[in-house]
Amino acid sequence: MNTDLETVAKERGIKYFLVSYTDLFGTQRAKLVPAAAIASTCRNGAGFAGFATWLDMSPADADLLAVPDAAGLIQLPWKPEVGWLPADLVMGGKPVEQGPRNILKRLIAEAARD
Repeated sequence: MNTDLETVAKERGIKYFLVSYTDLFGTQRAKLVPAAAIASTCRNGAGFAGFATWLDMSPADADLLAVPDAAGLIQLPWKPEVGWLPADLVMGGKPVEQGPRNILKRLIAEAARD
């Protein structure tokens, strides 16, 4: 889905986006991004230190980039000025193999082939 999140933010009164992913223990990790910066975050991703997020990485690894998926936008009913976005994990321009969302996408694609 190619959604202009800045326009959506203006239409719905969203001031911030919570760009989120899940680590290997099921913990949600997130960054709060101002609506004015969401376009660049969608292009470049939100940076996270991989070694600190339980994804079996060391401090020698590059930072993770959480690239938001606009199709998954949920405006928080208890805090409508915040929109939650699931994110795909990328490192060095490639999907992070052990990212739970990346694993799920890969398994769904495999199941569809069978």
